[in-house]
Amino acid sequence: MTDADAPLILTLALDAESFAFFNGLRQQHFPPERNFLAAHVTLFHHLPGARRPDIVAQLATLCQKQAPLTLQVTGLRFMGRGVAYALENDALQALHRELQVAWQPALTPQDQQKLRPHVTVQNKVDPAQARGLFEQLKADFVPFEATGTGLQLWAYRGGPWEAIQTFDFQQL
Repeated sequence: MTDADAPLILTLALDAESFAFFNGLRQQHFPPERNFLAAHVTLFHHLPGARRPDIVAQLATLCQKQAPLTLQVTGLRFMGRGVAYALENDALQALHRELQVAWQPALTPQDQQKLRPHVTVQNKVDPAQARGLFEQLKADFVPFEATGTGLQLWAYRGGPWEAIQTFDFQQL
């Protein structure tokens, strides 16, 4: 598969401590035979690989003027067959909308929707198992903060994602 054929995925990079927390839960609760990825916050699921040079240039420019984002981890989401932590940040929503406008003609219906940022720690399990983890995590949940430190661009080639580039936010 050529670069032009491989769809691109854009995620939000997290600070090391938050990433370790979420990834530890993912390693513990995600079915191992399906867990090919580390914990992540997906912003766009399917950008056209043919536009990769333009997308890279846009992200590099955007991240030069973007400070790290303080994310509010506000609660847990029960997803039927999994569990995720919900994240909130107005500046992240604005950044996402800005990219949606720039990339509008090339976006899939999924990527045209309002961003509901989250980190999935369990998915594709029996609903009863998911409900059990949701209730367990919810019982001890206390809101906390995480930091978005940049954007990560990935290529999807049918299996684990291939890292292309990380664009760090700048201390402004």
